[in-house]
Amino acid sequence: MQMIIRNVATVVLLLVVSLWACQKEISDTGNTPTQQVSLYLTDDPAVFDSVLIDIQAVRVKLDTCTLSDDDDDDDNDDDSCYVWHTLNIKPGKYDLLRLRNGVDTLLAQGTIPAGKIKKVKLVLGTGHYLVKDGIRYPLNLMPGNRSEVEIKLRDSDWDNFANGRRRIWLDFDVARSIVKVRDGQFYLVPVLRPFTIKKTGSIEGEVVPREAMPVISVYNSADTAYAIPDKDGDFKIRGLKEGTYSLFVNASNGYRDTTINNIEVKAGKETELRKITLRK
Repeated sequence: MQMIIRNVATVVLLLVVSLWACQKEISDTGNTPTQQVSLYLTDDPAVFDSVLIDIQAVRVKLDTCTLSDDDDDDDNDDDSCYVWHTLNIKPGKYDLLRLRNGVDTLLAQGTIPAGKIKKVKLVLGTGHYLVKDGIRYPLNLMPGNRSEVEIKLRDSDWDNFANGRRRIWLDFDVARSIVKVRDGQFYLVPVLRPFTIKKTGSIEGEVVPREAMPVISVYNSADTAYAIPDKDGDFKIRGLKEGTYSLFVNASNGYRDTTINNIEVKAGKETELRKITLRK
């Protein structure tokens, strides 16, 4: 009888220890630090009617061994520290030319473990195309290019706008991403640039008249960006590093080109220009 009691007690003790271990594992997992990540897509435009890019997935490469952005090491030597996480996304075609003049769209988001995000990867589909002068053309990846586009990130590319919440903008440079090899044949070579609103500045303004069909470039010795005003003549160029820029308006239909120099751009600020009126 005593032997039976001892056996029962041993079994009960083992069950209690097992349940405690399971509860501890669940508790430890639930207490793992996390961060919420949001990626926005915007466009540096080109002269097309529309450009649709087929995006099927977005992933981020996370250094789980480095929890603080204060650590400036470029890479961790331990490969086991790196993990790829897939963010939530609505797969499909994104019309990049609808994302110009300060307009963006939430491309992907998700909650992932805490750590340094080292890379963003876009997984592309095969349904890309563009429309020029009302005619639709297929837009295939340049031969030899992979369907996965990786963007390497620095700590300064992330906007930590709240505790445990990060966001970043990806500027899809259409003008540099589309290669015309002959009439009616175009190839896609994706060029994307990460930026944050907090650590970069912007230039905005208005160009009239509309029939001048202006194309705007903003440039200095280190960078060049483009804009095509909307139907009201308004334009906005974001993601500019601090510095002094020139703005060039390339006009058509007999209107004269115009250049504005010495435009100061400050991080986190919007530089608003006076209305630009083009003359013949």
